[in-house]
Amino acid sequence: MNKLNILRAALLTASLLTLPVAYAATMTKADYKAGKTRISADYKTDKAACASQAANAKDICLQEAKAKEKVALAELEYGYTGKAADRTKVLVAKAESAYAVAKERCDDQAGNAKDVCVKEAKAVEVKALADAKMGQEIGEAKKDAATDKRDADYKVAVEKCDALAGDAKSSCVAAARTKFGQN
Repeated sequence: MNKLNILRAALLTASLLTLPVAYAATMTKADYKAGKTRISADYKTDKAACASQAANAKDICLQEAKAKEKVALAELEYGYTGKAADRTKVLVAKAESAYAVAKERCDDQAGNAKDVCVKEAKAVEVKALADAKMGQEIGEAKKDAATDKRDADYKVAVEKCDALAGDAKSSCVAAARTKFGQN
């Protein structure tokens, strides 16, 4: 009896894992076009909602609206085709969009704090793009992705050291080099 329940659970799990591909096969061209129209309308509504804001808050709002549209279009395309390449495009769109919004948020800061904020945002983007690349090509891409992640973390650490001066800065940079394997 227990084996029967395990088999049922395995079959249910397998059917759920194939759901996106099955969905892609059932989406019609009309559904796809309707989805594009809906995304466009949502973008216009989100953009109009930003008009009441001012300064950087407005810029952030507009960037978030653009990011939402870009990701939604990529997801729609993946839902329509079900191709692995389109799945990678979704991951790339999410990474690039998150970076653009984070970078815009950094504009509220000044000096080294802003530089650190931008470097951290870029590091997150590099890591997400590396993860997307890893999903695309296993093996060699894993090595490249690990290197990209380590380099991004190193750049953030060095940027944080810029707030220091003299020997403290030198030792901070040296510690970052050692930690992240930089020469």
